[in-house]
Amino acid sequence: MSPESTGQNEHHLTVYRRGFRTWRGNRPFWAGLFTMVGGLPIAYFPYANMHLGNVTLAMSTTAGAGSLIIGVLLVTLGLTMWFHSIVRVFAGVAAILLALISIPIANIGGFIIGFLFALLGGALSIAWAPGEVKDAPAHEGAHAPRADAREAYDTTEAPRKPKLFEVATEADGGRHRAG
Repeated sequence: MSPESTGQNEHHLTVYRRGFRTWRGNRPFWAGLFTMVGGLPIAYFPYANMHLGNVTLAMSTTAGAGSLIIGVLLVTLGLTMWFHSIVRVFAGVAAILLALISIPIANIGGFIIGFLFALLGGALSIAWAPGEVKDAPAHEGAHAPRADAREAYDTTEAPRKPKLFEVATEADGGRHRAG
């Protein structure tokens, strides 16, 4: 075994942690987590019994089924944010609306706890945007400006109109045709 081969010497927990970190970075992880955590007290409190000494307080109301539905939907929206991040804006708006609806229906939104978590998760989901892949330089230490950046500031030549079906390589790297 060579001392340069680091792949075999890594602990399996390190490999799993790096994999989870990569997975977490490609989706609105915290938005989904906060939304799911917000759904739990909203669904739980209408069915809970609190004991204060010899006194039992039953939180069950006529809106218990509505609270359960709202809580389950919030957990489902949190999982949707994790596994289908393409619909993150819809899931975020739906989470915010369900959090607002939970105030009159589900014991003041799960005693404000579930409401705040679901509201925060929905807002984070709407605000989250996938990161852009950065192009690595040709070799380390190369910080030369790109060719298109130099052309954007070059004012010595007059702009010319592209000919029909000429490949426009200056503006977009040759991916599209000018017409």
